[in-house]
Amino acid sequence: MMNSIYIDAVEKKRDLILKTNEYIWQNPETGYREVKTSAYLENAFEALGYSLHRADDIPGFYTVLDTGRPGPEILIFGEMDALICPGHNEANDSGVVHCCGHNAQCAALLGIAAALREPGVTDRLCGKVRLCAVPAEELIERDFRAELIRRGVITHMGGKPEFLHRGYFDGVDMAFMVHITSDKRASITPGSVGFITQKITYRGVSAHAGGAPWNGVNALYAANLGLNAINAVRETFREEDVIRVHPIITNGGNAVNAIPDKVVIESSVRGASFDGIDNANKKVNRALIGAALSLGANIEIENTPGYAPLLTADGMADIAEKAAEGLGFEFYRDESFCTASSDLGDLSCLMPVMEPSIPGASGLLHGTNFEISDKETACIGSAKWQMQMLALLLENNAARATEIINAFKPRFSSKEEYFEYLERFNCTGKRIKYTDNNVEVIL
Repeated sequence: MMNSIYIDAVEKKRDLILKTNEYIWQNPETGYREVKTSAYLENAFEALGYSLHRADDIPGFYTVLDTGRPGPEILIFGEMDALICPGHNEANDSGVVHCCGHNAQCAALLGIAAALREPGVTDRLCGKVRLCAVPAEELIERDFRAELIRRGVITHMGGKPEFLHRGYFDGVDMAFMVHITSDKRASITPGSVGFITQKITYRGVSAHAGGAPWNGVNALYAANLGLNAINAVRETFREEDVIRVHPIITNGGNAVNAIPDKVVIESSVRGASFDGIDNANKKVNRALIGAALSLGANIEIENTPGYAPLLTADGMADIAEKAAEGLGFEFYRDESFCTASSDLGDLSCLMPVMEPSIPGASGLLHGTNFEISDKETACIGSAKWQMQMLALLLENNAARATEIINAFKPRFSSKEEYFEYLERFNCTGKRIKYTDNNVEVIL
């Protein structure tokens, strides 16, 4: 039987949690632009008596609650960013809306922070709890983030790897968070795919489309060939690698009466392992380059690390399930790999993590009909579930947390080794060199 002190502590903060959910829903902001969201949460945390470590130059912060008793440090997240979905009836004038449910995550995070301040709540816990409001989980607006990297404001596209790189998670032993789902049951998967992000620019030669098209090199035709070539190699992707490639054309030409000389594509290559991603990415690049070569166009491919594949640590799913049972949630373990991505995957390379899902949403995630339809479950229920997970991990001298941490085998020995490894996926530049008598291709 779960100790009701944790549930009661969250219940007392019901109004605060629901008010926060509503405010963040009404004020959506995309990644690395979450100024109002971060300020709202900062003020709320400080009103609860927390001292904050604010991120430099970007939104977000973390705080640490020390129980005063030795033990591991557990990190809990709330993601602040929204998406661009202009067709959603509650999108703002810029088409931005929380069709990802991060508003409910942040509301739950504040509920956890408030509950931990209630008298007696931490009496049976040991170790430390780090609470983090993190920016930029959804990897969108690639050019904006690339410019931030160029200016030295950030070093990574995603908020969690950026915070990791800055040292904001130094000393943390394990991490978890809860995502929102439109399924009817709480759940967890073995993990989720990681990805490389791509910006592909086809370069042609402009000419009058009606008068002398033979003088041009059509970048749009080359791009279309490239997209078809990707589709032609999809059957070579192995099922166990869980490869997903999903490009969009963001610039397809400037005038209908001019041969397009520049076409821009953004894409991601997703997979369940670094090797799988690397292998698929090479095939995709070869297909894209071959299309340019066939029409005498050129192509620039900018490959940038996105997020690492997430692997749910052994023992973590048991914690999620036991906490769900204690609250009366219906829970199931999905044995298939999740084909969406999370930058929590970067942390899973270094420490035990998990990201279970909780009901409370309706409509399609990232879709025009998404909403938090059951705020009781998505916001208050999520805070209670996470408090129960925290208690299971940190009660009894953190026996369960210690067992999971000791059994964990990190994929990299340090964050420095991990970030050095990621550099292998950074590759930018033209991929074809034409000379009078030869063609050089750079894959």
